[in-house]
Amino acid sequence: MQPEDTVAADHPLRPMRVMVNEILGELSPEFSKLYSRRGRPSIAPEKLLRALLLQMFYSIPPVSR
Repeated sequence: MQPEDTVAADHPLRPMRVMVNEILGELSPEFSKLYSRRGRPSIAPEKLLRALLLQMFYSIPPVSR
């Protein structure tokens, strides 16, 4: 079973993921310029931003209906 299989097809984060992937793809060359060519490799900024977005989305309390 893949992680994709556990998320409903109509989950609100699915379209958000498409947008985030597109935006981070466009920013990736800019991030690459910031990397040092020596020393220990860092965590990719794309991964850090994606993690922060998920943390932010999941910290918003659900709306009561």
